[in-house]
Amino acid sequence: MAVSKKEEFTQEEIWLADVAKSLSHPARIKILKMLNEMNSCMVGSLVDKLPLAQATVSQHLKELKRVGLIDGEIDGPKVCYCVNTKALAKAKSALDKLFNKIGCC
Repeated sequence: MAVSKKEEFTQEEIWLADVAKSLSHPARIKILKMLNEMNSCMVGSLVDKLPLAQATVSQHLKELKRVGLIDGEIDGPKVCYCVNTKALAKAKSALDKLFNKIGCC
């Protein structure tokens, strides 16, 4: 029987790894930057500015929303996305803490 090793890691370690995984695609980094600049945005506005199909942009938004880095609010038939500043601050703090512990900077 296989044994799960997840109990060997803290919830913060698991969460931070999940956030890092969600940030591992350059399109997601770009989407976060764009949402931050625009304050909020409909998918169509992002698609117009990215060299990606609408379905691809939607998948990237879904992943960022899954880990809580962005929020999506239904506005009629569309979804309006915005940056979750509290989640980003938490991620930044956790990454700063990690890099400080491993002797970086």
